Amino acid sequence: MTCSVGFFNSVPIAVLFVTVGLGYLIGKLKVGPIQLGGVCGTLIVALLIGQTGCQIRGELKEVAFALFIFAMGYSGGPQFFANLNRSSLRYILLPIIEALLVLAIVLAAVPLFGLDAGTAAGLAAGAATESAVVGTAAEALKHLGLADADVQRMEANIATAYTLTYLVGLISIVFFTSQIAPALLRMNLREASKALEEKLGVTGGEIEEANMPTLPRLVGRAHVVKDVDGKSVAEVESQLGGRTVISRILRNGVAVDATPDYLLATGDVVVVLGMRRFALRAGSVIGPEIQLPEAHVDDLQLRELAVIVNKKAVNGHTIRELARRPRAQRARGVFVQSIVRSGHSLPITLSTVVQYGDLVTLVGAEPELSEAGAALGNELRRSGVTDLVFLAFGILAGLLIGSLSARLWGIPVSLGSGGGALVSGLVCGWINAKRPALGHIPDHAVQLIKDLGLAIFVACVGLSAGPEAVSLIREHGAVLPVIGLLVSLGPASLSLWLGHKILKIEGPLLVGAIAGQHVSTPAISAILSSSGSSVPLLGYTVTYAIANVLLPVLGPIIVSLAHHLG
Repeated sequence: MTCSVGFFNSVPIAVLFVTVGLGYLIGKLKVGPIQLGGVCGTLIVALLIGQTGCQIRGELKEVAFALFIFAMGYSGGPQFFANLNRSSLRYILLPIIEALLVLAIVLAAVPLFGLDAGTAAGLAAGAATESAVVGTAAEALKHLGLADADVQRMEANIATAYTLTYLVGLISIVFFTSQIAPALLRMNLREASKALEEKLGVTGGEIEEANMPTLPRLVGRAHVVKDVDGKSVAEVESQLGGRTVISRILRNGVAVDATPDYLLATGDVVVVLGMRRFALRAGSVIGPEIQLPEAHVDDLQLRELAVIVNKKAVNGHTIRELARRPRAQRARGVFVQSIVRSGHSLPITLSTVVQYGDLVTLVGAEPELSEAGAALGNELRRSGVTDLVFLAFGILAGLLIGSLSARLWGIPVSLGSGGGALVSGLVCGWINAKRPALGHIPDHAVQLIKDLGLAIFVACVGLSAGPEAVSLIREHGAVLPVIGLLVSLGPASLSLWLGHKILKIEGPLLVGAIAGQHVSTPAISAILSSSGSSVPLLGYTVTYAIANVLLPVLGPIIVSLAHHLG
């Protein structure tokens, strides 16, 4: 690292932390759903500081990127493999369209506008708002057999082109998915989302209640049977309505199984669990509320259990299908509080699909709660210890995979160390989801590795770009944002037409899926705000998981093909 500016001359590494800190500070600026983000903010700061002559050389950026890309694969592996099934096929087509069309448009622009391999890759990364492409493309430049000066120039062009096109790609996809696409589909996004909620098995305001914190809503009450003598448990639960069950029955002080066809008798003591507004009806429906005998007071003690789904019998099935299974009768008093996938809380409906790697939080009383959790997967580990052996050898395996190469139409193509680490991360994440005792990396540790690894990498690239950035802006500064707009909206428009006309995807799910194929968190945030519903997330999480793998792989492909076209 070299720097000729004051304090940084004697402590040059300090410029790295100044760049990352200022970059992420700028990235926090937000206008509506539009937020620059820490990565783009860091690149802007790095390019500006790089004009002073401060530069970073060496292997630091390669190490940082290997950590980032492995962690990204590790966190996305369970969802990626879980979505490779027939039921997700129509959604999988959308990120494939995204990848192919981005590749086609960028490669068409190479001879037309005289773009080099670095500029082409940076254009794809920025317009598609996929920062990982910056790393996979930069690593691929080293395999072109060029002089160090040419590699440095193209690497600088990746950073500059990314910075020039990122904001265009971000704003356009946010506006397209939340405003233009619903208008083209001739639908009111809010009304269509509400209608889809009802179709998925939730009516009225129940979906809002289902996605609020559960414990304040769930109550347990004990009542003496007075007004429902001779009625079955199922009949009484139907009278109470909503997600409310009779979880315990005491007859003459002895506990009996609360099966749906069990007939209640005057004097029985029943424990009612459910949403507050329904459970409170029990006083007028069943009989007066009483205090449970001391020996059975634990029947009213509710607790939470967080479970990572890893059971084959559960993966790919809806909540409705799981609830109909014979073993589910043992868990009638257990409620689903939340389902988190790829960092997003899914709407809880009867049609919501449960997948490998989902974090499901259950609420209920023992022993049914533990039995229900065991049927889904393993309890979430609270250990904060990272398995560094697994991490190190996982990255090593990725580097070995990346060293392999093949020829595509006579052109040598390799995943490179970045693509190899991504593949290895996917497999390692999948292994951990299936065998939680092997290769544990806490969620917060994974997020830190991703954020810090990418931040350091882009800071190194931006600082090394230096004056090369000015040259690219002078040469292609005006045309790159225009091409970027086409790269952003071309795949989105084709996916909208194909998804609506051919694949018959419901409107709210389709706009969510398009945001996912663009791996755009701001876009899905804008959609959720416009729709007033979390239903579009059901489309977003599928395409996001696939696109998060396909788009980074474009980096070395674009670099290799663009170099031979140029």
